[in-house]
Amino acid sequence: MSAFTIYPAIDIRGGKCVRLVQGDYARETVYNENPAEVARSWEAQGGSYIHLVDLDGAKAGHPVNDELIGEIARSVQVPVQVGGGLRTLADVERLLGLGVSRVILGTAAIEDRAFTEAVLGTYGDKVAIGIDARDGFVATRGWLETSKVQAEMLAKELAAKGAETFIFTDISRDGMMQGPNVEAIRSLAQASGRTVIASGGVTVQDDLLKLAAYATQGIGGAIVGKALYTGSIDLAQAIQAISTVKSAE
Repeated sequence: MSAFTIYPAIDIRGGKCVRLVQGDYARETVYNENPAEVARSWEAQGGSYIHLVDLDGAKAGHPVNDELIGEIARSVQVPVQVGGGLRTLADVERLLGLGVSRVILGTAAIEDRAFTEAVLGTYGDKVAIGIDARDGFVATRGWLETSKVQAEMLAKELAAKGAETFIFTDISRDGMMQGPNVEAIRSLAQASGRTVIASGGVTVQDDLLKLAAYATQGIGGAIVGKALYTGSIDLAQAIQAISTVKSAE
């Protein structure tokens, strides 16, 4: 079967590792004061790719925690992907220069198509498109606003412009520990014909196994945040379990 990767998530706000509920900045839990230490911990448990979100950057509209992100990228041997506030080519170049392996464009994919296409044309597979959806429509600016653009339509259009990887979040599931929206994720993979990484709602190991069963149909991985921090998923055990999953029809 195709590879399925678990991406431990580190959300950074004010220099700390936090989690928000449904993207609400007023509903924050601080899990660790040292995000680089957290990254090393996930690597030690077998994590093969780290997912970082600059929450301050998402809200501000430009990267805020560059220095910390660079420190994290240098502190682990595994690749790191980063999203949050990337709006200019200089932002992208700076993060890649700090050792980041892949950048994630979210709001810019809706609000600045020329920029998005330019970044895809220049950096190709070093770019992922983050599609965060609320009731099927793309949300922007750290989920503070909802556009009139349908998630699947955006994925189709950007796949045609060179996007190879999408990160899909169903906002209604994020931080709620209710399980991922598997059908919506499969549908986006089918519509785009590209790899989709699931984000939001992964609660227990069984959620990961359900997603991994569709690896051959384009679901290439899952970002896991709160479930790892609360202990409802053990990263090392989940990685082992994924290796035994058989592909769904």
